[in-house]
Amino acid sequence: MKVQPRNADAFAKRPPPVTRLVLLYGPDQGLVRERGKAAAQSACEDLSDPFRVTELKGDQAASDPARLGDELAAIALTGGRRVVRVRDADDKLSPAITALLKAFPGGDTLLVIEAGELDARSKLRKAVEDVGDIAGAVACYVESEEELAGTIARIMADHGLQIDMDARDWLAGNLVGDRSMARGEIDKLALYMLGQRQVTLADARAVIGDSAALDLDEPAQAAASGDMAEVDRSLRRLYADGTATVALLRAGQRYFQRLHMAVAHVAKGQTPQAAVKALRPPVFFKLEPILTAQIRNWTLPKLHQALDRLQEAEAECKRTHMPDETICSRAFFQLAQLARRG
Repeated sequence: MKVQPRNADAFAKRPPPVTRLVLLYGPDQGLVRERGKAAAQSACEDLSDPFRVTELKGDQAASDPARLGDELAAIALTGGRRVVRVRDADDKLSPAITALLKAFPGGDTLLVIEAGELDARSKLRKAVEDVGDIAGAVACYVESEEELAGTIARIMADHGLQIDMDARDWLAGNLVGDRSMARGEIDKLALYMLGQRQVTLADARAVIGDSAALDLDEPAQAAASGDMAEVDRSLRRLYADGTATVALLRAGQRYFQRLHMAVAHVAKGQTPQAAVKALRPPVFFKLEPILTAQIRNWTLPKLHQALDRLQEAEAECKRTHMPDETICSRAFFQLAQLARRG
């Protein structure tokens, strides 16, 4: 079955008792990992238990479907429900899963599959979506700032903390793109707030301000300054870290939307400095001089071109067979060229 986005977190945390297979896929690999862990822990809290948890790579499961079946039919020597986790899966696994779903082994072992992006033509995704409640497919797309803001508020509440709206919005604006990274940063902030109740913007900036969590904005910031070398350097490093191209393009759209808003304020008579101060969520103080300088170099028509190009690049990543990194890099270099024009 296809799990609706609004039910995704609840389904991952507690799949129905009849469900034996959970497929998690999408461009936000941090969210795939987070939900995959939650699904696995619904059956076995201690994922390091060698008697109850088996981990396989996608290629291993695809090349040896008999082993996958044996693992699902096995019974834990120490008792309790077993979990089989398959990581880095893709459509090569679809024949094994299609056959498995026709005659699922007895018992109650839960199979959790973590995959990358699977489009609507994916055989693996289709095999899971087209059966009944025995299997569920959960899409893990990059959250919007509004969605992440809600997630941040919930995580803080879980830690017994309340968070100011400015702090929540600033965090959402700077952490959007990778749910796993965002959760790690929020957990770090919660640890910093030990013994206190209210999280302020100053607290958030103190903990997250110099964090690698802000790195997603680096290609857009460099492009807006026309710095080709920095665009190349930042993209290479982020690709090496496994950052999803869609997350980078979304971060770029967010950055240029804020730049567009600031330029619009200047067009109405504000100074560049006042326009930057007026942005919400607030701009990190170290970035204020950079954004102020960029405002003077961009016009609203040029920013419309930049936003159109970023949206086109995201669409190309989803509909063409060209490597996503090539599409993403080309878009940011084009923006840097646009910044250099008078």
